[in-house]
Order: sequence, then structure tokens, then C-alpha cells
Amino acid sequence: MQQQPETMSPMSKEMQDCVEACMSCHNVCEETMSTCMQMGGQAQMQIMRALIDCSEMTRMCADMMMRRSPMSAEMCAMCARACEMCAEACMAMPDDAQMMRCAEACRRCAQTCRAMSGATA
Repeated sequence: MQQQPETMSPMSKEMQDCVEACMSCHNVCEETMSTCMQMGGQAQMQIMRALIDCSEMTRMCADMMMRRSPMSAEMCAMCARACEMCAEACMAMPDDAQMMRCAEACRRCAQTCRAMSGATA
């Protein structure tokens, strides 16, 4: 079982960047959900699910990194997957500027989370 250190060391630049990317992605997902709800329609349900999953995952991932959870690397890997799925879902509406903004935030977050998780892919 992994032990948490007695004192918290300062966050690395990479970890700070990842936390910022997660929080930015969380915010954009929340804004995009509002846009999506105004559109309505059954097609948006799949996008809404991806947005909700991504929004929740990015917030939790940032929280875990900030408190130096020993599970944060695993959470970063899951967060990267959620972000990639959300980016794909948003790409279903390429003419919508908010969806494209969200897809870009999700891709950036996925990239930083993958790096924090130690994944090579």
C-alpha cells in the first residue's frame, strides 16, 4: 500500500499545468453543457453524458493531484480517457464553436493527464 508523505512537497510545474488544464476543461465542459441543454434533442444526449463524465472526472483529478493522493496517477489515466471520449463527442458538431472549444480543452487536458499518469500513448 502506498503511503502519503508526512509533508507535502511543492507541486511540480507539470503537475501545476495538469491541474490548470483539468480545471479549465471542467469549466469549458460546464459551459458546453449549458449550451447543449439549450439545443435540446436526442442526439445531444450522448454528448451530454460525455460532458458530464469529463466535467466530474477533471474536477476530481485536479482535487486528487492537489492533495497528492497516491492514486492520482491512476486517476490521471482515467481522466485522459474521459477527456478523449468527450473531445470525440464534441467533434460530432464541428460547426459549433463552443463544441470545438470544448474539444480543444479536452484534448489539452488528456495530453497533460497522460503525461502525469506515466502513460506513453
